[in-house]
Amino acid sequence: MTTARELGLALAAQAALLAALRPGPPGWAAGAVFAALAWSVLTAAFRHRRVLGPADHVTLVRVVLVGGVTALVAGHLATGGGPVAVLVATAAAALVLDGVDGRVARRTGTASEAGARFDMEVDAFLILVLSVQVAASAGPWVLAIGGMRYAFAAASWTAPWLRAPLPDSLARKTVAVVQGVVLAVAAAEVVPHAELAVAAALGLLAWSFGRDIVWLAALRRGNPQGRRADGARRPRVLDPVTR
Repeated sequence: MTTARELGLALAAQAALLAALRPGPPGWAAGAVFAALAWSVLTAAFRHRRVLGPADHVTLVRVVLVGGVTALVAGHLATGGGPVAVLVATAAAALVLDGVDGRVARRTGTASEAGARFDMEVDAFLILVLSVQVAASAGPWVLAIGGMRYAFAAASWTAPWLRAPLPDSLARKTVAVVQGVVLAVAAAEVVPHAELAVAAALGLLAWSFGRDIVWLAALRRGNPQGRRADGARRPRVLDPVTR
């Protein structure tokens, strides 16, 4: 099956999921905009690939689920509240699959820069949408979690040295997972004082970005010993994708 046909089927699956979720007119509008933009971006990104890899199929399912979360958040905000169980369950499914696509890519030998970037952008947008949901009850400061990655990307346009490849980092990946899990739990509104966990997650995220910026600044200065600013040996760059 060609990439164009697979993306077309994903678009149809998105429409079917929205119909099943019944997010209301605002949710339908948000879901439709998300689907159109996602289809356009993916069509451009994969225009030179005839077929998608096994891991890409998993990530494509995550795109559809994130579209559903986007629609539910929009509907929830428009009505000023309402049940969040379906929203949290849909987000949880997308978060669980985040641990699947990378493993599939490695086991099938189909890991690629495009696939890694695809996965990263889906993660970033899901965290942004969940931060919008939680911010409605915990306060606008929560939006810093969803917006930090995009602020970093915007800054890289004026400071190109921020676009240099970063070394692979288990800590960075762990912090990213923590953001999604903590926001999903806070969105469920079943844990007392969940905003404290959200604040801790934000602190971890700021630390992670700060550490990377320090490392990139040292790289820009041409650190002759190949060491990070904290004195640790600079690791070999393994992942060609920047954040």
